[in-house]
Amino acid sequence: MDVMKYKSSIIVFLLFGVLVFGAFYPRVNFKERESMILHAVMNFLDQAHFTPKAVDDEFSKKVFKNYLKSIDGAKRFLTQKEVDQLKPFELLIDDEANARTFEFFDLSVDLLEKGVDNAQTHYESWIQKDFDFSKSETIEFDFDKKSFATDDAGLSEYWRKAVKYEMLSRIYDITQDQNEKKPEVLLSKKEIEDKAREGTKNMYDNWFKSMSKLRRSDRFEAYLNAITHRYDPHSDYFNPKEKQDFDINMGGKLEGIGARLRTDGDYTKVVEIIPGGPAWKGKHLEVNDLITKVTQKGDVAVDISGMRIDDVVQKIRGKKGTTVILSVKKADGEMADVEITRDIVNIEETFAKSLILDIPDVMDNVGYIKLPKFYSSFERKDGNSCAEDVANEIEKLKAAGINGMILDLRFNGGGSLRDVVDMTGLFIEEGPIVQVKSRERESYVYKDKDPKVRYDGPLVVMVNSYSASASEILAAALQDYDRAIIVGSSSTFGKGTVQRFFDLDDAIRGGTEFKPLGQVKMTMQKFYRVDGGSTQLKGVEPDIVLPDSYSFLKTGEKEYDDPMEWTKIEPVKFDQNAYIVNNRQALRSKSNTRVQANSDFQLIIENAKRLKEVRDYTTFPLDQSGFETLMQVRESDADRFEKIMESSITDFEVKNLKVDFEKISIDGATMEKNQDWIDGVQKDIYLEEVLHILKDMSKS
Repeated sequence: MDVMKYKSSIIVFLLFGVLVFGAFYPRVNFKERESMILHAVMNFLDQAHFTPKAVDDEFSKKVFKNYLKSIDGAKRFLTQKEVDQLKPFELLIDDEANARTFEFFDLSVDLLEKGVDNAQTHYESWIQKDFDFSKSETIEFDFDKKSFATDDAGLSEYWRKAVKYEMLSRIYDITQDQNEKKPEVLLSKKEIEDKAREGTKNMYDNWFKSMSKLRRSDRFEAYLNAITHRYDPHSDYFNPKEKQDFDINMGGKLEGIGARLRTDGDYTKVVEIIPGGPAWKGKHLEVNDLITKVTQKGDVAVDISGMRIDDVVQKIRGKKGTTVILSVKKADGEMADVEITRDIVNIEETFAKSLILDIPDVMDNVGYIKLPKFYSSFERKDGNSCAEDVANEIEKLKAAGINGMILDLRFNGGGSLRDVVDMTGLFIEEGPIVQVKSRERESYVYKDKDPKVRYDGPLVVMVNSYSASASEILAAALQDYDRAIIVGSSSTFGKGTVQRFFDLDDAIRGGTEFKPLGQVKMTMQKFYRVDGGSTQLKGVEPDIVLPDSYSFLKTGEKEYDDPMEWTKIEPVKFDQNAYIVNNRQALRSKSNTRVQANSDFQLIIENAKRLKEVRDYTTFPLDQSGFETLMQVRESDADRFEKIMESSITDFEVKNLKVDFEKISIDGATMEKNQDWIDGVQKDIYLEEVLHILKDMSKS
C-alpha cells in the first residue's frame, strides 16, 4: 500500500467520523469558543486515539489530579480549603466533559486567580521583614511530599520560608563572591542582606508580573491538556500560535525578521540577530535594542509596552515580502524607527552539520554528522528535509575520503517519521525500516525503496537517554540490520508512539467567529522495530554503554504519568549487505576495558552518583550556618568533577570541511558559533572513545 495514500485514508476516515458523529447525535448549542474546542477535542480522542478511554469516574479522578498538579503543583497558591471547594467535582468532570460544561473549570479559575493575588500579598508582606537566619528550620522542595496549606496562615508560612530561602541563597552567593574577589571595601552584614533582599524582590516581582499576564485561555489549555494527558503524555492541545511555533521548530524555517526576543521589564529586548535573516541584512536592528512600538507598514503604530512576549512575536512575524516598522530605544538612549521587509529565516542551529575528526595513531579522517532533530517542512514548496541534508553531508564527507562515520543523535528528541525512514535508507540497500500499527488495524511497514546506498563504511550512531522517537527508530533499525554500532546511555528515551495533528476547525460546522480553534496533537499509532519489538518505555539499548551523568537518574518515558505500555508484534523479514557488524561482543569488551582504565569516565560515574544524591535531597536548612555548610559540601564535591570535559583532548584534531568555509565565514557571529562548536567537540571524551571503537571495527 502506498504510504501517502495510507495517511490520507486515515485523515479522511477521521474527518468523516467526526461529521457523522455530528449528524447522528444532538448538535451542541455552542455558546462559547471553549465548548467548541472541548467538543472537537473529545470527539477526536474518542474516534482516533490509539487507546481510547472510558469517560467515567476513573477518568474524572485522573483529570482532576492532573489539572490540580498543572495549576498549583508546588502548592503555593491554593489552601486545602480551596481544594475542598473543588473536591466535589472530582467524580463529575466526566459528566461535564460529556455535556461540554465548565462549572469545575470556572470555579478553579476563580480560586486560582484569587490564590495568586493572595500569594503575592503574602510575599510582599514577608519581603519587607527581617528574618532570623539563626533559627533552625527547613523547607521541602519535593512538592509530592507536601500537603496543601491547611489555611491562609499556613500559606503565609510557606511564603515566609520561600522568601527566606531565596534571601539565604543570595546572601551566600554575595558573601562567597566577596571572599573570592576581596574588594577594598567589604559590604557589612546589613548591606549584604539588603542586596539579597533587592535581588529576591526583583525576582519575585518579575515572576508575579508574568503570572498576572496569564489569561483564562492559558488556564483552559491547561485544563484541556489534563484531559488529553489522561490518554497518554504526548497528546496535547495546541492553540494557533503554539502550532505555528511547533511548525517552525520542526521545519527550522519561519517567515519574519530573524531576531530572537525576550521580555525586559515592560519592553521587548532583542537578544540575538539571526545571521542571513532580514534584520541581519538590514544592519539597523541591533542586539540590546528595546522595542517599544510595532507598526505594520501603512497602518497605525501599536504600543507594546507591558505586552506578553507571544503577542509581540505575533505582531512582528508576517508573510514574506510584507514590511514591519519597529520603534526601538538604542543602548545609548536614542530612539529610532527600523523598517524591515520580512523574508524566510533559516534557523541554522537546528540543521545537520558535519566535521572531520582525527586522532593520530587511533583513527584519522572520520566523518562526524551532528543532527539536533529530525526536522522537516516537506509540505511547503520551499521546505527542507533533514534526510536530504544528511545525504548532502554524507556526500561531502565521502568526497573528503573519510575512513569511518559517526552520526550523533544525542539529545535529539525526534521529529519527522518520513525523514527517519529515508535517512535510515541511506545506509542500506532497501528494506523495511519500521512497523507502524494503528488502533484496530494491521501493522503497516514503512520501507526504504531506494536501492542506492549513500554510505557503506563503518558507522557508529551515538545516542543518550534523551534521544527519542525518530532517533530510536533509526538506531533500532540499524542495530537490527547489524549495520551500525549503537553507543550511548543504558537506554534511549523510550517514546515508541506516533502523533498527528488534526485541525479542530474541520470538526465543527459553523462558528466562524470563534475560529481558528487550534489543533490537537494525538497519539494514533505505535511503532515497532523490524524484529517486532517496541521501543516504548524500554527504548533502544546500545551495543556499547558509556557512563554519563544521567546513569542513576530516572529519565525518559517511564517518568511520565500514564505512559502507554510496551507491546510486541510479529517481526518482518529484513536483510542488508552494505556493511555488516559481526563482532559486537568483542567491540564491547575492548571498549569496557578502555572505559574502566579512563579516569575521566570513572569520575563521570562518581559524578552520576552524586547527582542522584543531589536530586534525592529535597529538604533544605533555613538557618545560615546549616545552609552554608550544605552549600560548601556541595561545591567541594562539584569541584572534583568540574574539569571533566573542560580541557581539549590531546592530539584530537577537529576541522571543518573546506566546502563549508564560505558559509561559515558569512559574519563574525557565525564564525564564533562555529568555533564554539569545534571547541566543544574537542573536549568530548565520548567522541574520543567512539574513534577507538571505529578503529576496532576497521580491524575486524
